[in-house]
Amino acid sequence: MAMYTVLNNFQIVLPNEVVRGSVTIEDGRIQAIDTDLSADAGAIDGDGDFLLPGLIDVHTDNLERHFAPRPAVAWPSAIGAVLAHDRDMFGAGITTVYDAISLGDYDTGGERRAMISKSIENLDAARAHGLLKADHFLHFRCEVSDAGALDIFGRYADHPRLGLVSLMDHTPGQGQWSDLAIYRAFRRKKSGRVWTDAEFDAYIAQRRADRETYSAPQRAEIRRQAAARGIPLASHDDTTSDEVDRARQEGVAISEFPTTLEAAEQARARGMKIVMGGPNVVLGRSHSGNVSAAELAANGLLDALSSDYVPTSLLEAAFVLAANGMSLPQAVATVSATPADMVGLSDRGRIEPGRRADLLRVRLVDGHPVIRSIWRADEARS
Repeated sequence: MAMYTVLNNFQIVLPNEVVRGSVTIEDGRIQAIDTDLSADAGAIDGDGDFLLPGLIDVHTDNLERHFAPRPAVAWPSAIGAVLAHDRDMFGAGITTVYDAISLGDYDTGGERRAMISKSIENLDAARAHGLLKADHFLHFRCEVSDAGALDIFGRYADHPRLGLVSLMDHTPGQGQWSDLAIYRAFRRKKSGRVWTDAEFDAYIAQRRADRETYSAPQRAEIRRQAAARGIPLASHDDTTSDEVDRARQEGVAISEFPTTLEAAEQARARGMKIVMGGPNVVLGRSHSGNVSAAELAANGLLDALSSDYVPTSLLEAAFVLAANGMSLPQAVATVSATPADMVGLSDRGRIEPGRRADLLRVRLVDGHPVIRSIWRADEARS
């Protein structure tokens, strides 16, 4: 028997307009959109709330936060960490999530490799048992200057849920960490380690030596393997026009978190999609001193948002954009339709007939968006 639901009396955020009306869902798909109110006695009354497509997050670091909630703390329940992460994401209205797993050892002596394995294995186990509320894919963030990146990538390159690969280089002194003082403060806060000046200088020298040894060959091989599997490629923290040009020549189509206006302008000129973090929009600035997402949006240089390190930022950021001059359909597209297009998900991201019925009921309370209901493929989950 077909599952049939009518959502009535909503402000429906369509790709190009907002209309008052109803949406009919059958067997997990949007069947029809009507700009008249439904007379169906069994319809769910939206009371004028917004109806949005489920959010699509192509980059979240939230999974790792649950596996390592404090410096030097490894959470003992891997499946518990996965499920807590899933509920964070789904509760934030994110119905499709690309879990951004950073590939590299990062001087951990193998501890990080173990965490990566546990993350992937327990995501798979939770999916197999039907425990996940959101639809999870993998986004491999490949730290090309780390000696272990290529080996780890090779172990999981054929994973059926791998949907995005980004090439990144966090060597201190360039890119995101051009300012060594900011980097030093960040590492102290994250790890609790206090370096002497001599220790810090030695660490920086080693990281730069690693970059000279590993970055170019690992970047080339990871890029080759991703292209052979048809996996979209993103660059990470581009700073200069030359870096953008290199990435585009390598087949990269997505510029994640460009750190300067120059890099974003070049990415646009080269036809790349530009992704920034939701926290950057909500805070009104980059936490690491880079270009603000608001500045990029004002210059027409923002295509999509990710939640980065705060799941709830994705929905809030869309409404911040809408409050600052962007139309609501365009703002909502930055967290739904555009991310879907970037990673090749043609079945979701828009409220249109035939699309998956991944939907959010949202009400503005004192100007802030509040989720009241979530549907994923016609099953109300919260």
